Amino acid sequence: MNVILLSGGSGKRLWPLSNDVRSKQFIKFFKNDYDEYESMVQRVYRQILEVDPSASVTIATSKSQASSIHNQLGDSVSISIEPDRRDTFPAIALASSFLADVKELDPEEVVIVCPVDPYVDIEYYEALKELEAVAASGVSNLVLMGMEPTYPSEKYGYILPSSLDHVASVSRFLEKPDVDLAREYIGQGALWNVGIFAFKLGYLLEKAHSLIDFVDYDDLFARYSSLKKISFDYEVVEKEPSISVVRYNGSWKDVGTWNTLTETMHENVIGKGILHRTCENVHIINELDVPIVALGLDDVVISASPEGILVSDKEQSSYIKPIVDDIEQEIMFAEKSWGSYQVLDVGEESLTIKVTLYAGNKMSVHYHQNRDEVWTVISGRGKCIINDNERLIGVGDIVTMQANQIHSVEALTDLQMIEVQIGKDIRKEDKIKVDVQ
Repeated sequence: MNVILLSGGSGKRLWPLSNDVRSKQFIKFFKNDYDEYESMVQRVYRQILEVDPSASVTIATSKSQASSIHNQLGDSVSISIEPDRRDTFPAIALASSFLADVKELDPEEVVIVCPVDPYVDIEYYEALKELEAVAASGVSNLVLMGMEPTYPSEKYGYILPSSLDHVASVSRFLEKPDVDLAREYIGQGALWNVGIFAFKLGYLLEKAHSLIDFVDYDDLFARYSSLKKISFDYEVVEKEPSISVVRYNGSWKDVGTWNTLTETMHENVIGKGILHRTCENVHIINELDVPIVALGLDDVVISASPEGILVSDKEQSSYIKPIVDDIEQEIMFAEKSWGSYQVLDVGEESLTIKVTLYAGNKMSVHYHQNRDEVWTVISGRGKCIINDNERLIGVGDIVTMQANQIHSVEALTDLQMIEVQIGKDIRKEDKIKVDVQ
């Protein structure tokens, strides 16, 4: 299989664990067969390769998330980086051009596009292989997966097939309805449209060239930020006359909110937390190093991270996004390809951070114009560079960099440091990278 996984959005419905850098698909909620926690993107990526070890998976994502993907899936994972967010049609066009021009995929090859964040079993991926087979047959230009509705949802658009056959042509698409209209749609045999489809690569490239003026992948990447923001459904699917739909009635859950996510968790407490026996259907997800105790609560989610603390009725938790959109705050935790960082304290003229560098990785060579830095090594060994001077550093060593001193650090083993930034301007814009020949 050739799969494009769409990994976009900020996922703020799972605040305070998610933010603009650390989206919901990178938070480790689920346990694998080794009793280890893994994230949505790790789970989906692993499942695809279990079903098809030869599968080629490309993740379409914004540049702000690329580092997190490398952190969780390794440096060899294929990524189509979007310079900024332009919605699903530009993202799929760019990823398809990447497959053609960078990965040199044959135009006759079938490509499957699906989101990165469903909670599914292996049968879902077997259904993806069926989508691939129908698309390869050439019976239609696009093949969609239509989910058998389990309730009259207002969250999804609907697909009305021309018949009750397992594979059918599409009569028409129906916009997201209210509950009463959703019931009517379901009575007519409509299926949920959950954004999963397959096509031959050549079809999508031809469609992209007809709608966007570009030469090749590099050209499309260069002009990406000027493209119209529009979904693949609106720009392509609803205008395409040759579409088939494959019915799917297996397990599938959209885990985009705390309410739906907690239904998939293997235990009620992740992190330090105590649920009293008077609690029912309560979940605690705690990333802080302090305990949370819950008593006498029903149908509640409690989530805590360096970003904040949420205590919410589960059903009401799905309405959190517009509330947290108004919160302006320093990003307190992020995973990067080289490791991670966690903000410990924010002062008027200081910032204290715990930095973890994985063995073999190093910070970019840079300097600051308006702040000094002090590093204290708390575990591991490394090599630091200040101007042209190198020195080995280990546990207990303290390194001081004045403003305008060029510096970097390389981790010889996994390395942890407490970094204190001191100055009147500690914004990220004060970090000036230096090209090293």
